[in-house]
Amino acid sequence: MTEHAWTSVPLTDEYVRGAARLERTARGVAPHRLPERAVSQAADPQLSMVEAQPSGVRVALRTEATAVQVVGFRSRVTYTGVPPRPDGVVDLVVDGGAVAHATTSGGSTTVVDMATGSTTSDEGEDFILTFDGLAPGRKDVELWLPHNEIVEVVDVRADAPVAPVPDARPRWVHHGSSISHGSNATRPTGVWPVVAARRAGVDLTNLGLGGSALLDPFLARTIRDTSADVISVKTGINLVNADLMRMRAFRAALHGFLDTIRDGHPTTPLLVVSPIFCAIHETTPGPGAFDLEALAEGRVAFRATGDPADVAGGRLTLTTVRAEIARIVEERRADDPNLHHLDGLVLYGEEDAALRPLTDALHPDAQTHRIMGERFADGIFVRGPFAGVARGRTTPPAARG
Repeated sequence: MTEHAWTSVPLTDEYVRGAARLERTARGVAPHRLPERAVSQAADPQLSMVEAQPSGVRVALRTEATAVQVVGFRSRVTYTGVPPRPDGVVDLVVDGGAVAHATTSGGSTTVVDMATGSTTSDEGEDFILTFDGLAPGRKDVELWLPHNEIVEVVDVRADAPVAPVPDARPRWVHHGSSISHGSNATRPTGVWPVVAARRAGVDLTNLGLGGSALLDPFLARTIRDTSADVISVKTGINLVNADLMRMRAFRAALHGFLDTIRDGHPTTPLLVVSPIFCAIHETTPGPGAFDLEALAEGRVAFRATGDPADVAGGRLTLTTVRAEIARIVEERRADDPNLHHLDGLVLYGEEDAALRPLTDALHPDAQTHRIMGERFADGIFVRGPFAGVARGRTTPPAARG
């Protein structure tokens, strides 16, 4: 093995992109995608887990190195009787092109028995991933962290001096559900908002949070207080499959969510995206649940358990949510011309489902993530409402009295 004289990369905001905060731990640095106050207000183990999974987070450096290395400690949760998710992946991107990837290993695994509520834990070693043979000369290197595991970054090393990468690209802040987070994507650069951001040449902050796109006020405040040139909010599926609220509450919650964002970004282009096609919830309310027959066959799938007859009483389905999102955005546009709407069926509709079914009846596969990202980049950043974003202008939130 080649011996390298390693230089450690400072694990600071200059080098770690896409995180809201960097928690200093006994091992190193744990990136988080939400402020600590937001996590504490939710007091929800699901949100605490997913916001610590660094979807869209990358370490960026400028260097003449021919080798770089990532040392980290991963934390995973698996469930008894449910096939575990694939190992996490670190993607290496050099001068904008993905050139290599490697899988994580070891770390901490917690096994949850959903029948009893009991848990068991096993703790392993750090993972060490080395990317060798990089072309000589100065280059911009990005190491995209796993989107589906909690990762503490122990060290990032290069065999030459490093410097931060100046980034004047427009900043895109995106919020969504597990689909935006990256469920069933196989690599961190394959998550659909990442695909879209790289194709469009923008700097992504990904607030896709599995199971947690619930129009929470603390999430709206997080977006309000985050610098952004363009903002998108994709909502609906979690509200339906959690059976969280009825139409009356949804209507007010969406208005309030948008009002809060506008407190900090009064004129920033803001896009509201409705849900993609999902057959189990198109006309059937939640709550969603595991498909027990599928689990008995060793595969993960979901089903809707609500009664369509309850829609008349205000229970939500994807069909009713899409219609109400479109109506609310159109109503608000009378006073807010920088507010826009995208029907999620444009990204993935019924015809797409016939060709590429949702693998677990809820989440798109890796190929569909790529297609959705390309459609969003071309339809929104190239030809749509984000096309006029001026390069190099990242605007801070407006001052609040």
